[in-house]
Amino acid sequence: MNRKNVKFDLLSQIKILLGLFPLLMLIACGSQSETTEQEQISSAPPASTPPTPATLNITPQSSRFSRIKEGATRGGGTRGGQKSADMALTQTAPSFSQFEIDSTVELESSNTEEYNLINDNPFKAVKNNPLSTFSIDVDTASYSNLRRFITEGRLPPKDAVRIEELINYFTYDYPQPEANNPFSLTTEISDSPWNSQHKLVHVGIQGKDIVTENLPPSNLVFLLDVSGSMNTSNKLPLIKSAFQLLVDELTEKDTVSIVVYAGAAGVVLPPTKGNEKDKILAAINNLEAGGSTAGGEGIKLAYDLAKRFYQSSGNNRVILATDGDFNVGVSSDAELVRMIENYRDEGIFLTVLGFGTGNFKDAKMEQLANKGNGNYAYIDNLLEAKKVLVTEMGGTLLTIAKDVKIQVEFNPAKVQAYRLIGYENRLLRSQDFNDDTKDAGELGAGHSVTALYEVIPVGVESNVKLPEVDELRYQDNQVEEAAYNSDELMLVKLRYKEPKGTISELIKQPVVDEGVSLDNASNDFKFAAAVAQYGMILRDSEYKGDASFNEVLKLANESKGLDLEGYRSEFINMVESSQKLMEKK
Repeated sequence: MNRKNVKFDLLSQIKILLGLFPLLMLIACGSQSETTEQEQISSAPPASTPPTPATLNITPQSSRFSRIKEGATRGGGTRGGQKSADMALTQTAPSFSQFEIDSTVELESSNTEEYNLINDNPFKAVKNNPLSTFSIDVDTASYSNLRRFITEGRLPPKDAVRIEELINYFTYDYPQPEANNPFSLTTEISDSPWNSQHKLVHVGIQGKDIVTENLPPSNLVFLLDVSGSMNTSNKLPLIKSAFQLLVDELTEKDTVSIVVYAGAAGVVLPPTKGNEKDKILAAINNLEAGGSTAGGEGIKLAYDLAKRFYQSSGNNRVILATDGDFNVGVSSDAELVRMIENYRDEGIFLTVLGFGTGNFKDAKMEQLANKGNGNYAYIDNLLEAKKVLVTEMGGTLLTIAKDVKIQVEFNPAKVQAYRLIGYENRLLRSQDFNDDTKDAGELGAGHSVTALYEVIPVGVESNVKLPEVDELRYQDNQVEEAAYNSDELMLVKLRYKEPKGTISELIKQPVVDEGVSLDNASNDFKFAAAVAQYGMILRDSEYKGDASFNEVLKLANESKGLDLEGYRSEFINMVESSQKLMEKK
């Protein structure tokens, strides 16, 4: 063999071995790391040492996510007795003008995110369907999840867009309830921005504000997913930072326990007073990710712990933080739901916080929160964590009314057809409204709920095709004379129970069309209409009419108001980004 060729072959083999060396080291280190992580979970080290100062980074750094260049750096801060909320967290929402989206980045190829199928509510003829009944929904996960998609430089799948959650992400200037009522009811009517032939009816509910200092004692169990799928910067690291913010708000009258689950579930912090912050924060900081996900086992352990330390005069709640990917143990949705419903009936409620991307199971988490008398939020950054767990702490943790249902009766002399915008997975049968055994949504302290109806007035030849039903043979379809003599467009009825009650209370309020033009409508009316219109565009709804991004931006800019927290400005920037992405399709 030629000596030169031998030399060449030898050098080639050496180069190949050198190229493989980092990979072999990575495999070896990964195996050792996984073993270490499993040992940390199973041994559940005591939370005895105070946490060290940490720099909090809320921007995903993994190559699995699009790169986001942030205009301002968010720094860290010391822990322990000092307030974590001081860690360079601004008081306003981030502006989308701060972000430069790199649309050339390759996103995760094995996307297994799951969303429930949503079919837009259709128009219904009043003569055949005079009643519209649904459960309230205070979840906001769809909005922050949508923001995550737009920030990554892509449009969301249509089933990820739940319009009622986009609308309810924002606060509105509804009046505080009077006397001992848990909430107030507000209505407003004006023209529909996307169909000038139609009217838009705005229904708003405002829960009573309760200052943090006056909140009752809380028995909280943090149920944290530390499985291997959580080992990215926008999952477990963000969970740890988020719960550190909540811990800073707790007092000595509160009790906190921490349960984690991976291949198995375990208690890493037994019930601890809320003012023992160093101990709680140390337990959180010591968490590491690794293993498969025994979600059902963890949920059962957390509920059992909450039951053992039940506060008869306080708030008892499990707070679940996860990507929702339960793949070991009790993984059937039906089994999990039954377990959560049983504990719900014993007065232990559930808050679900979603994290991450790629294997995010939105459908499962929404269902669990609904069945657990709780709420569901998606945490895409530390500022969202602050909004949910600090700014809106009362609404997130304290239920002031449960099984809240709305039923609207339309006047057939004034309205020929109507459509409820959103709430597709919260619809109820007409008879469910008066049935106190039927579960419905919960309202937290200070929370507001908004619902929009698009209505077609009598006498209008709408371009919307309505379902045709033959005249009845054995019943009189004639409208009562009293309906013609009334100025009422519809009657809004609301039922609710006290948090520990079993008998519902009823509130009624008639709604009259006072002929207010869209230009003269309130800022809240116009802004909610802009958000609804935006959602219909993203969903490519067959009912979007003349909706356009330009009309959304016009309405939103007109109705931004003071916007002290900056969320409406953020929405406007997000709409502009969405418009650019849509134009690239």
